[in-house]
Amino acid sequence: MSPKYKITAEEKIKLVHAYLSGKITQRYAGEAAGVSHTTIQVWIKRYEAEGADAFYPSRKNRVYSPETKTQAVIDYLSGRGSQLEICRKYKIRSKYQLQTWIKVYNAHGDLSSRKHSGGGSYMSKTRNTRLEERLQIVQECLASDKNYGEMAKKYKVSYQQVRTWTLRYLELGKSGLEDRRGKRKKDQTPRTDLEKAQIEIEKLKHQLYMAEMERDLLKKLNELERGDFLDK
Repeated sequence: MSPKYKITAEEKIKLVHAYLSGKITQRYAGEAAGVSHTTIQVWIKRYEAEGADAFYPSRKNRVYSPETKTQAVIDYLSGRGSQLEICRKYKIRSKYQLQTWIKVYNAHGDLSSRKHSGGGSYMSKTRNTRLEERLQIVQECLASDKNYGEMAKKYKVSYQQVRTWTLRYLELGKSGLEDRRGKRKKDQTPRTDLEKAQIEIEKLKHQLYMAEMERDLLKKLNELERGDFLDK
């Protein structure tokens, strides 16, 4: 829903005041402004976080410290509030800004550098690691109370890699850290009862395939032999 005309900052403030004082509902405010009630909710959260200044253009972009960014992201990932609530707590102007920090943190575990603070590519390149190295990273991560970001920086891997390895290790032990890319299912060592059953099925499929190949080959040889006999 788009407004029928441009809503001024003063009009937004009046609507928010009217809602907060219990005079109108969010739906009524949205209809009066020609916007959705979700937009009204955003206005309310911004007003509660920043006051009337939230609706006036700032002369310069607000600067957030790396500590504030990191704590805001950690609070959200830890379930300490919705994105709107976290934005209100840390006076973040939009959910988009918080979402960008979350993506950067998940990729790098680092919001301290300008390079990773927003904009550009935030996808960290992965690197090849050995099983023993992955095991060491996971064990250190668990000893540091699952500080994925710190381990990612220390070992120059992505935040997501550390998190995935740790979760696999907790579920499957050391075997959960094995790199099984390119290995056929039937040649893998089972880690769980389900995998054991799946591997057995793949082995049976392979045996059936080989038996069918052998049968077809024998059939072809018999046909050739009969053909030679008839020619004689």
